[in-house]
Amino acid sequence: MRTLSLLALLFCVGMANAQKATVSGTLLDNTQSPVIYANVVLLTAMDSAMVKVVPTDEDGSFVITGIAPGDYLLQATYVGLNPLSTPVSIEDENTAMALGSLEMESDAVQLETATVTARRALLEVKADRTVFNVEGTINSSGQNAIELLRKAPGVLVDNNNNISVLSRSGVLVYVDGKRLPLTGDDLTNYLQNLPAEQIDRFDIITNPGARYEAEGNAGIIDIRLKKDTSIGANGSLSLNASQGQYFRTNGSLSGNYRNQKINVFGSAGSFGGENFNLMRFDNFQNGLSMKEINNWRTNNFGYNFRGGVDFFLSKNSTLGVLVGVRQNQDDSRLFNSIEIAQEASLTTDSILIANNSNDNERDQATYNINYRLAQGKRSLNIDLDYGRYRTESRRLQPNQYFSADRSQLLTEIVNYFDTPREIDIYTAKVDYETDLSGQTLGFGGKFSRVSSDNTFLFFDRIDGMDQRNDTRSNVFDYTENVTAGYVNLAGKLGQKWSYSAGLRAEVTDATGDLQAFRTDLEEPPVEFNYLSWFPSAGLTYSIDPKNVLTLNYGRRINRPQYEVLNPFNNQSSQLSFQKGNPFLQPEIVNNIELGYTLAYRYNFKLAYSKTLDQITRLIGPSAEDARANFITWENLATQTVYSMNISAPIQITPKWNGYFNFNASRIDNQADYGDGAIVDVQAWSYNIYQQQTFELPKGYTAELSGYFAGPGVWGGVFLYETSWALNVGLQKKFWQDKLSVRLSAQDIFYESGWDGFSEFNGLTATGSGRWDSRRASISLGYKFGNQEIKSRNRKTGLESEGSRVGG
Repeated sequence: MRTLSLLALLFCVGMANAQKATVSGTLLDNTQSPVIYANVVLLTAMDSAMVKVVPTDEDGSFVITGIAPGDYLLQATYVGLNPLSTPVSIEDENTAMALGSLEMESDAVQLETATVTARRALLEVKADRTVFNVEGTINSSGQNAIELLRKAPGVLVDNNNNISVLSRSGVLVYVDGKRLPLTGDDLTNYLQNLPAEQIDRFDIITNPGARYEAEGNAGIIDIRLKKDTSIGANGSLSLNASQGQYFRTNGSLSGNYRNQKINVFGSAGSFGGENFNLMRFDNFQNGLSMKEINNWRTNNFGYNFRGGVDFFLSKNSTLGVLVGVRQNQDDSRLFNSIEIAQEASLTTDSILIANNSNDNERDQATYNINYRLAQGKRSLNIDLDYGRYRTESRRLQPNQYFSADRSQLLTEIVNYFDTPREIDIYTAKVDYETDLSGQTLGFGGKFSRVSSDNTFLFFDRIDGMDQRNDTRSNVFDYTENVTAGYVNLAGKLGQKWSYSAGLRAEVTDATGDLQAFRTDLEEPPVEFNYLSWFPSAGLTYSIDPKNVLTLNYGRRINRPQYEVLNPFNNQSSQLSFQKGNPFLQPEIVNNIELGYTLAYRYNFKLAYSKTLDQITRLIGPSAEDARANFITWENLATQTVYSMNISAPIQITPKWNGYFNFNASRIDNQADYGDGAIVDVQAWSYNIYQQQTFELPKGYTAELSGYFAGPGVWGGVFLYETSWALNVGLQKKFWQDKLSVRLSAQDIFYESGWDGFSEFNGLTATGSGRWDSRRASISLGYKFGNQEIKSRNRKTGLESEGSRVGG
């Protein structure tokens, strides 16, 4: 109650009386059309400190009120148009300055990000990516990266936390421009323990160019963490607590000091709490009915740290060092039960109960050295990276068979698993750009080496003693070397046309070496050695500044993950397990996308994707035990995806802004594995996301957001049903916007779970799942220090996206 009273007191704090001086005007482009929702910023003339920020209205007009007497600089920015600046002098508090019409010229180069940003829109669509701004939604409070990705346009997260974009699987996850080499459960754990309060935005790149590595059929999701690029000493503190079925909390502290010679920055955070995930399946196979319940309850905690320094060697060159450390521990309990019955009678014969106890420790350390040189239209960027990832995992699993009424223990088989994993990644990358007869020529190269050592020790516990089962244990070492080079040319073809064309070549040399503890189980190493070519091209046509068409093509690859190549069983019970496939081939995809942008803000996209040897997750009956089923990975013959996406930010009233995103697709999966194991699945799918933001009196901001997902297909054969969620939030800022308080409630009707059906190779299954998605959260954020305007490039006035300024 004391906490609630304190919050009520904070939200009732009065606002100071505003000054009376105003500045107004109208922004027009070079066709004399209004520039809507541009950012207009008022800065002090002496030190460029930000005073106020407002967006333009539907007619391009703006009004800045409450200005004290003094000299100022007014700046206007809009992606695709050159920044505009004009001096403003306020003589007294009664001044009402009308600037009239101000014209913004069309930009001659592709802008990555504007110098000054007001409250950013939830979504920005650029030539090569879609930007989903986490700060653009109040309802991000208390959530993690996985939960936020469920809201991102064109992104789908399935019941096993597999991520797809535009209905295409095989997404690469980056963090601050660096590939995150985690997959499967390790990737899920990382994203679930990355709080929204540490995330600035998601860059969703569906058709990366030649400069990017070709891995990832669906492209790249680059998670950009929050950073501060202000001059002087600055910092921020955030605290969050949320309550669902279980309690979770996280906090972070960040700071930086920047002058003309050096920038030192760092951030640290911690997290902790409990979570649950409940899944139910009704399986029918081999004349049997199997009712399975999996209920995970996880308690995890950990910390993370990122720190570095940038040395500004000259006005054109920067040398940077960055170190990241992350550690987390979790103890989880899996309550697994399977009721076994004859399908004809549905009368339970026996019940298997396997209550797993898991203890996991994950340690991650990354190191980066970066050198950047920019002279006019020439730039050189060099990156050296090393990543060290360690996982210790131990699991105790008693398999207890009971009679139908659970009164009698029939048999008990106890197993213990010790499965450590070590991953080391070395990367060296060079990128160079220069002017070539008015065009931009880029070329570079990259070498990466991944070493993954996986130990799988299976023990039978007999009379309280653990005895290693050499039939079920193994060591699987995977080494992958990729050497790549690329060339890219981009420029303009007249006033209306622009283009980009590139070619990337990658040589892959990979070996999967399975070392069994019994010589009769030894298998020869699985080796991959091949050269692949990856062309990419893009064409942009500006009908006029407000009507732009884009056409993009790219060829990409998705190599099998090392964890799905290991053929040994990893079981949640004796009758439910997964095993890898050492003979998986890389999948190749060709993507074509057609886009249209209207009035700078309404975006439409049509996409076609054809994948050969699509790697997909299948579930089927076991050949060794008629009661058991297992998950494995296979190459589909083909997957064909047609998709579309529409995004539309709409100002309904001056105080009410809406955002709508619609995504639809048709997926066709085809494969024939012989012996009746056929995949022939076609499915339509759609997803609608909306967010409504309301500016309320006395500085309050309210938000209503949610999504509705239609039926579709996960993996190769699992057809899922509709789901939806509705979220509400309220925000108030205090002390000149230095302190922000957010209250939010997620999935208030608890409808974001999943239900579905699959049929493959003699196994028919229906299932459903729920997790701790209905939550109430409170978040506090405080900024301290100078908080001056961002440092700008001396020539363009723009912050360089390629540099790692501010970490």
